[in-house]
Amino acid sequence: MNDKTKRKLRLSSAQVIPISFLLTVLAGTLLLMLPVSTAPGEHTGPLTALFTATTSVCVTGLVVVDTYAHWSLFGKIVILLLIQLGGLGMISVTSVLMLVAHKKFSLGMTVMLHDSFNLDSLSGLMRFLVRVFRGTFLVEGLGALLYMPAFIPRFGAAKGIWYSVFTAISAFCNAGIDIIGPDSLISYNTDLPVMFTTMLMIVMGGLGYIVWFDVIHGIAEGFRMRYTPLRIFKRFSEHTKLVLILTAVLISGGAAVILALEYSNPDTLGNMPFSHKVLNAVFQSVTFRTAGFASVPQQCLRESTCAFGDLLMFIGGSPVGTAGGVKTVTFFAILLNAVSYIRDRNETVIFGRRFSSDVIKKSAAIITVSFGVSLFMTVLLMTAEDISLTDGLFETLSATCTVGLTRGLTSSLSTAGRMIIIISMYLGRIGPISMALFFSARNTGKNKVSFAQGRFIVG
Repeated sequence: MNDKTKRKLRLSSAQVIPISFLLTVLAGTLLLMLPVSTAPGEHTGPLTALFTATTSVCVTGLVVVDTYAHWSLFGKIVILLLIQLGGLGMISVTSVLMLVAHKKFSLGMTVMLHDSFNLDSLSGLMRFLVRVFRGTFLVEGLGALLYMPAFIPRFGAAKGIWYSVFTAISAFCNAGIDIIGPDSLISYNTDLPVMFTTMLMIVMGGLGYIVWFDVIHGIAEGFRMRYTPLRIFKRFSEHTKLVLILTAVLISGGAAVILALEYSNPDTLGNMPFSHKVLNAVFQSVTFRTAGFASVPQQCLRESTCAFGDLLMFIGGSPVGTAGGVKTVTFFAILLNAVSYIRDRNETVIFGRRFSSDVIKKSAAIITVSFGVSLFMTVLLMTAEDISLTDGLFETLSATCTVGLTRGLTSSLSTAGRMIIIISMYLGRIGPISMALFFSARNTGKNKVSFAQGRFIVG
């Protein structure tokens, strides 16, 4: 085989990453189809196994069978491993295995690892990867410990520890799959420690690893230099400051809107004391943006709340984390660019730093394609299932933005509907990543010609 042929066969990272997720889904499907994966008295068909493997690897959380009752212990372990692999990404997992085996990284593998995290530099990549895994397992372990005081007294030591570990990993990876019971966390919606721990895991996974490490470094330096909290915050990178502010605004603002919309709804917050209303409004605001855990019945939410939730689902979490959606910074970049144009500003600026034109173009491309895919899949689902726009858009956005919330529709989907959601979950998981990689690529051959400016009219 000559060098030219080898170059043709060599896959780019934009191709390898989606393929790695697909192969993991197929492997998970085969494992879940084994009789040992299913609980006694239950039957798992190929479509159910495929749907469950996809929702696990894509850390979505939509399920067609009750996870706690349908799957055996072996099946639940398979699902948990798929969630962990999907949350961390197959390229990063493979890289760690190579490090453990003392294998050298090729340049191509290094580039793929860099692309899978959507970083802007190759320097310190291995150190970054080790810190990601170390931090992930540390936070998940902390979450499991925080869950144990609630789960061990209720389920016993062995089951309590197992449920704590499963829930912590699922929450951190923003998967939203649980094995506690049939109603997610609805029976715990007045339990402050469980609700707080779940929100903590979701937010930590959604902030992004870059923000983690910048905050840890900044706080450590601040204590050493005896800086005030405000000065520590100001010394964070512009990305970290923006992510922290956007996260706080989206959670608090989202909670305020949800509280107002659902305050008198007797099927959700209406019959709760005020403190529990606030707690569950905050939880709903957090889970809307990619988690999939529910503390109130989603089918009972008012249509206005669902419409607002659709926006939160579309925005999602922050870059280089486990969350889905188009990402907070992506959405903000386009919003700020529009404001800058309206105010007749030449540049899009935040914290005295401007967004590059490449970032604006990439953000516009990601949002346009993600919106187009979600809308197209919504139309397909509504056609296949004959459902309302509210339910169809909620279900599809929950899939494409890897959220995992449902208004009671998922388990009743037809074969066609399930296939549409499977494709939506897969595209939602690899779509923004692939788009980011695609628009990061440089093909100088197509940019050698400069065309004359045309006269086009918009608006």
